Amino acid sequence: MSSAAPDRPQVFQIKVQPSGRAFSVNSDETILVAAIRQGVGMPYGCKDGACGSCKCKKLEGEVVHREHQSKALSAQEEADGLVLTCCATPLSDVVLESRQVTEEGAYPVKKMPARVAALERKSHDVMLVRLQLPATDAMRYHAGQYVEFILRDGARRSYSMANAPHTGPGIELHIRHMPGGKFTDHVFGAMKEKEILRIEGPYGSFFLREDSGKPLVLLASGTGFAPIKAVIEHMQHQGITRPATLYWGGRRPEDLYLDDWVRARLAEMPNLRYVPVISNALPEDRWSGRTGFVHAAVLQDIPDLSGHQVYACGAPIVVDSARADYVAQGGLPEEEFFADSFTSEADKAAA
Repeated sequence: MSSAAPDRPQVFQIKVQPSGRAFSVNSDETILVAAIRQGVGMPYGCKDGACGSCKCKKLEGEVVHREHQSKALSAQEEADGLVLTCCATPLSDVVLESRQVTEEGAYPVKKMPARVAALERKSHDVMLVRLQLPATDAMRYHAGQYVEFILRDGARRSYSMANAPHTGPGIELHIRHMPGGKFTDHVFGAMKEKEILRIEGPYGSFFLREDSGKPLVLLASGTGFAPIKAVIEHMQHQGITRPATLYWGGRRPEDLYLDDWVRARLAEMPNLRYVPVISNALPEDRWSGRTGFVHAAVLQDIPDLSGHQVYACGAPIVVDSARADYVAQGGLPEEEFFADSFTSEADKAAA
């Protein structure tokens, strides 16, 4: 007796308003995977159902969610029709509302070898890693996007590129040591120059929207500074003179591991301001600057954010708190908050 052929996945249509972008999705893949595959740039961060960056409103149709964290999408939010595209598979044609879909969207995602060109320790737990890419196969990306390392066992680690594309062809990464993490233990231990790694990218929707003239808040905690640095380089290279204020937070002053780099940019970019914020300074640090939570410093300085755009990257608690407070207290339109949470990187690196 012959066994029945397995059911083929159904194909549904996804439409995203108000842009009108449309693409197809198989019933056995997530909406986000299908969008990336077809070059439709939708917002996302971790791709693991952990950060909430891809959350959008479902206007029509039905989806089912794979496993995800409740802080990314609560049961009430799901009941209210919100969708995590990184975890949602369609049960029908679907119409979504997402104002962060852009026509310039996605550059092609590629797998390629990368050679370690330089290792430079910037603090006790931050390593600056420069990678040399194949001369015959350049990676095109937006300043602020990230790549994934593909480890030998198939596991992946995500890191934002800390340099704008025009500074290439190589890429710069800022890697924080996560003790016990098999990848970061290797970076801070056995990794040598000329080592060959495998990467895939670019990924992410964290890049400057240049169709707006609104003043910018650039919010970073720790190594969340990496993609912000790339955005600042891009702005300088392109002659973008929108007013921009960088708020960079760390526990101790040494966590602001490229403070000198930022101050050098201030001398060259009159539109850029810099507010470093330290949360746990010790007497021996002799810190006389701003203290407390970096996301709170923004509201102290700019209580009305209704006319701003915010780009935030770093620890999930910082990004999540900023998003909630800036919208509720500062009047920031939700669609003007762009985030790249490090949830995925931190969780995976500790695995």
